[in-house]
Amino acid sequence: MGNPSQMPEPLREAVGSLLLAMADDEVLLGHRDSEWVGHAPILEADIAIASIAQDEIGHAILWYSLLQELGWPDPDRMAYFRDPPEFRNATLVELPRGDWAFTAVRQFLFDFAEKVRLEALMASAWAPLAEAAAKVRREETYHLMHSRAWIARLGDATEESHRRMQAALDLAWPHALGLFEPAPGEALRVAEGIQPPEVELRARWEAEVRPILEAASLVIPEAEPIYGGRTGRHTEHLASLLADFQMVARSGLGETW
Repeated sequence: MGNPSQMPEPLREAVGSLLLAMADDEVLLGHRDSEWVGHAPILEADIAIASIAQDEIGHAILWYSLLQELGWPDPDRMAYFRDPPEFRNATLVELPRGDWAFTAVRQFLFDFAEKVRLEALMASAWAPLAEAAAKVRREETYHLMHSRAWIARLGDATEESHRRMQAALDLAWPHALGLFEPAPGEALRVAEGIQPPEVELRARWEAEVRPILEAASLVIPEAEPIYGGRTGRHTEHLASLLADFQMVARSGLGETW
């Protein structure tokens, strides 16, 4: 199943739906992370978050490029010239940057969700997706170390750090569950060996993140998932994020990465 032209149209649409969700997650989180450049609490964190932001956007280009092979527009068009209802990102990545505690918690929850997804996709029946997932998974090693370290560092360091981290987790957790909202076409993707069910990925993710959070004295909230992003229903924050992110491209001054 390596040649997109040989992929039946329903499957092409289903695979495209998954790639679009992944690309939109990455490009928007990369933008949110970039808002910290020059403002992070210490120089080390400033350099790290700049590198992570660049990586996220680079991975978005990879997923958008695979999407282009399936017949979608080019990466620049996908990133810069769509309106909020056309985006398929989870709501977690569109939330404002908040304080450093929120950024640390959000990045941790996202990085480990991406870890379990990439590891599953490395066995995908569509070879280009499996190969891309293996490449990105290698590059994500540093992200995982970085975000996990901040959880351990701030979770119970002081009363103030604990309070901020717990508040961040309370806010982020239900949105993070939305990372596992099935993108349209999931049943077909699962049947064709493209991916495992989202419910299975969520179980793997929780098995990894819960012990780390609990070791940092953080209490995981009982909350229902916040869904909607995978079908174009977003918070009010996405419109303002896109207005900033897409401003230069839409001004006509430049349309390339």
